Amino acid sequence: MRHMKTHTNDKHANGQLFIVATPIGNLADITYRAVETLKSADLIAAEDTRVSRRLCEYYGIATPLLACHEHNEEKMAAQLLEAILEGKNIALISDAGTPLINDPGYRLVSHLRASGIRVTPIPGACSPIAALCASGLPTDSFAYDGFLARSGKTRKTQIELIAASTCTRILLESPHRLLQTLDDLITVCGDDRQGCVAREITKLFETFVCGTLVEIRQTMGIGTIKGEIVLLIGPQTIVHNISDADILNAINAARVDNLPPSALSKAIARQLNIPRSRVYDLLLNAGRNRTNQLEH
Repeated sequence: MRHMKTHTNDKHANGQLFIVATPIGNLADITYRAVETLKSADLIAAEDTRVSRRLCEYYGIATPLLACHEHNEEKMAAQLLEAILEGKNIALISDAGTPLINDPGYRLVSHLRASGIRVTPIPGACSPIAALCASGLPTDSFAYDGFLARSGKTRKTQIELIAASTCTRILLESPHRLLQTLDDLITVCGDDRQGCVAREITKLFETFVCGTLVEIRQTMGIGTIKGEIVLLIGPQTIVHNISDADILNAINAARVDNLPPSALSKAIARQLNIPRSRVYDLLLNAGRNRTNQLEH
């Protein structure tokens, strides 16, 4: 019978790895346990030693720093394993927040776990979770998506999955891409989808903009957007028994207003509380069918 490796370390001579969360902005947002762990560790594996050195100097942490980032992680995994087997304790930190959450570290932790090394989390700040708990969106079920693909089919598929999601979705976004992402989400999710932009969390200019995606787009479109951003999209409202026939009937009833396709699909989507993309696709298909009938 195969025995699984447990969380505890049977070889007491070995050291271990600590996953240590650091502040995401406000330097006071670090736990006593985190500071003590960083002080008592033999080595700190840091994503960027220049960034982490400022934190260490602030808290009087003299532990040697070693660079461990996405470009050298595989090589460092073997080196850190050797150090741990010699009895040294290693603390892993990222530039800000909880390591591995959209940051390097997965390959290192996986390698150490496979080698039977104890890995201990020292929890703390995490921007996606901080944004979620203050957003006013449902927190009982959520998914973290990180950054969307910048373009192409992958991005389109990701947004379509978000539009169909029945839980809150959490994204990271850069300031110069935020408005385009909001436009893309509005197109697929609809005008009335709830959302939230959390900017500069824990910092001096912390801002939460909540409401429909359209309202958020209007607010964020004013002035220059700066800082680190977490973008949250609320779950779709599930409406049962809305068939294609129901949508087509609503389209036909609304044609008397002579609205262009985009405005018509938007009005029907709001009326039936369904994604605008579904209405628009049916509208285009109906138009093509009528054209084919006239040609024959």
